[in-house]
Amino acid sequence: MLAGCRESPAGTSIDAPSQTSWKGNGTGTEEREVTLQFYFGGDKKAATDEVWAAVSDYVKAKGLNVKFAVHFIPWPEMPEKLLVMAASGDKWDLNFDTDSSFQQMASRGSYMALDDLLPVYAPNLYEKYKSLDSLSCVKIDGQIVALPWTIKMNQRPFAGWRVDLAEKAGITREPGEVKTVEDVDVLLHQMKKAYPDSKLSRISALPFYEVRDEWVDLGFHGLGFYLNDPEVKIQAMEQQPFYREAAVMSKRWFDDKILNRDAMIDTEDGAELWRNGRMLFTITSHEWAYVADPGFVDPTFRQQMSLLYPDKKQINRIATANLVAINRNSDHAVQVLRFLDMLETDQKLFDLVIYGIEGETYELRGEEAVYPSNMNFSTSNYMDWGGQWAFWKPQFMRPTATYPVGFWQEEKKFAELPVNVDSPLAGLLLSDSAIRSEVEKRDQGYEKYGKPIEYGVVSQVDESVDAYRKMQIANGLPHILAEVQRQVDRFLNKNVHD
Repeated sequence: MLAGCRESPAGTSIDAPSQTSWKGNGTGTEEREVTLQFYFGGDKKAATDEVWAAVSDYVKAKGLNVKFAVHFIPWPEMPEKLLVMAASGDKWDLNFDTDSSFQQMASRGSYMALDDLLPVYAPNLYEKYKSLDSLSCVKIDGQIVALPWTIKMNQRPFAGWRVDLAEKAGITREPGEVKTVEDVDVLLHQMKKAYPDSKLSRISALPFYEVRDEWVDLGFHGLGFYLNDPEVKIQAMEQQPFYREAAVMSKRWFDDKILNRDAMIDTEDGAELWRNGRMLFTITSHEWAYVADPGFVDPTFRQQMSLLYPDKKQINRIATANLVAINRNSDHAVQVLRFLDMLETDQKLFDLVIYGIEGETYELRGEEAVYPSNMNFSTSNYMDWGGQWAFWKPQFMRPTATYPVGFWQEEKKFAELPVNVDSPLAGLLLSDSAIRSEVEKRDQGYEKYGKPIEYGVVSQVDESVDAYRKMQIANGLPHILAEVQRQVDRFLNKNVHD
């Protein structure tokens, strides 16, 4: 993993809390009880509070005198909600985050620096990160501000469709036959003709063209670069030739009612829509293309998956794909780190946190964690809860109905295929502190003009694309590109000399 750091926003310092001393003899009685406030994404499962009360009892017996208040924020709302909470000075202790929204939170100084605390209060976790060389990806001004996951995966997209319905309509595809956006277009039109009243898809054409042209989205205000560019020149997505092509295809899909009419504004969890049978087409990753149980609410639902552009390179997921971070206003960072260190070394605690209470939220079948007999993925009262991924520990993960024996070894092997590569910018955290006003205008322009183009809502594609490109240039795109390129070049030069 390449090393990387970034500047703090102007006028922001990153301070660690005092290293409060603690004593414990295994009873948890020598220190004051505190409640740790945790935030994750998705919907709260029915047994969550019961499970985390059991987690509290377990860690108290180990000398950590804490309770847990576990909150969930719906996925589409989570990034903005966390930004608002941080800007308001709210206090919480730990939250789940992903690489794209982490950039914004970190650039605004929302997370606590952990350099002094991590080695002292989570020494086992610290050593694991050192062995993986993954802490360099979560540093600002050389300071650690988050705790990344330790899984290796690749999310190159697979096209997926309800094969039970397709077969019923006489629509068949050989394994791996759907490879290109043109293949997808033909399939979608056949599915729409067979099921004209069904909601088919809310996925615009743009992701398919990004894969075709080996474009890497930085997750930073619509900027990216091409994998085949040795100079790693940062460019704006809307200025690329494939953007116009994608807009034309999205317009075709919108006009032909393949794209849901509310696709541009729909904030529902796409995975839930797919599992509930409310969409007939999706794109997903190798993980969900090959799970043993995709989580459909109806056992008669079946899926077929096909790898898109299998000869094209795709970047692997990075250490910051899933992570947890401690809010800079937390009063309990020491306790959070002690809990995370216990999770790194204790199978029983891991089982409690990830799977819940044996006999109530899961059962053991040999080494496999399975749903109780009256539950499945969709009706589970705890297993498969959202946001757990940053807590995953390869040394403790059990086979499940979703992830059978050998699944994670196969995921790692897939990520190591020659077409799956590490990004040259893995570990780079970009700062918008010098271009704050320009990126605000850029984002506003995207919401008002770019998103309708992306989803085919505009009446005249060529005119709209041309006008949008000119508007973004006028909004300060040259200044944005120059500043981001400066940070990218500094990052690349640093790694050449390290």
